Amino acid sequence: MHDLRDRVVVITGATRGIGLGLARHLGGRGARLVVTGRREAGVAAAAAELAELGIEHLARAVDVADREAMVALAAEAGERWGRIDGLVANAQSFRPVMPLTEVDAADMDVLFDTGPKGTLWSMQAVVPRMRAQGWGRIVTMGTSMGLTGAPGYGPYAASNEAIRSLTRTAANEWGRDGITVNCVLPASAAHRMEPDSSPERAAAFAAMYDNHPIGRDGDPERDIAPVVAFLLSDGSRYVTGQTIGVDGGGILRA
Repeated sequence: MHDLRDRVVVITGATRGIGLGLARHLGGRGARLVVTGRREAGVAAAAAELAELGIEHLARAVDVADREAMVALAAEAGERWGRIDGLVANAQSFRPVMPLTEVDAADMDVLFDTGPKGTLWSMQAVVPRMRAQGWGRIVTMGTSMGLTGAPGYGPYAASNEAIRSLTRTAANEWGRDGITVNCVLPASAAHRMEPDSSPERAAAFAAMYDNHPIGRDGDPERDIAPVVAFLLSDGSRYVTGQTIGVDGGGILRA
C-alpha cells in the first residue's frame, strides 16, 4: 500500500531544499517525476542530478503563479505518461523578515501569488486527470508560523494559512473522486544558510534548536520526504483534510 513505483508525481519548487530532497526520495522509490522551478539554471541542475540517479523525470521552468503554464505542464505530463497520480505543491517565494508596519503591497502580492494562488492553480491543473482515473494524492506545504504567529513572518504565515484553508476545502470537494488532500508543515531551514552567512545569522539558526525536542534541523530527504511519500501512497487513503507537522516537535516550543 506504500508503493510508489511508476506513480507520476508533480513536485513544484523542486530545484533546491525541501523540493529537491523530495524529488530524490520519491524518485528513489520508483516514482516518475515532473519537477519545476522558476529559473532555467536551477531546473537544469536538478534535472542533471535526477538523470544521474536514474530517475525518470520531466523538468520544466514554470512559475506556479502562471495558471496557464501549470495547466500546460499537466497536459504535457499527462500526454507523456497517461496519468498524474500525485502533486506536491511545494513552490513559494519568500520575503525578508519584517514587522507588519513595514509590509507593502508588493510583499503581499508575491507571497499570495506564489503561495495560495499558485497552490490552487497547481491543484486545478492536475485534478481533472485525477478525477478521470478515480485516484489522486495532493500534498500542500505550509508553515507552523501560521499557528504560532511568529513575529516578522506575518505575510508569509498568512499566505500559508490560506493554503491550509484551501487544503481543507479541496479535501471536502474531491474526496468522493478518490482524491485526498493534506497539508504538511515541515521544518527544514539549513538550505537557506549560505556558506558565507554572517556569524549573527548562524547563531540565530543554532538558537532555533536550543529548546527543540529532537535538537536538529529536518533533513528534506530522510525526515520530511518519507511522510510526504506516505501521503502520496494508497496507505493514506483514509487521511484527508489534515495538517501534519513534520518539524521534530518544534511547535511544542510555542
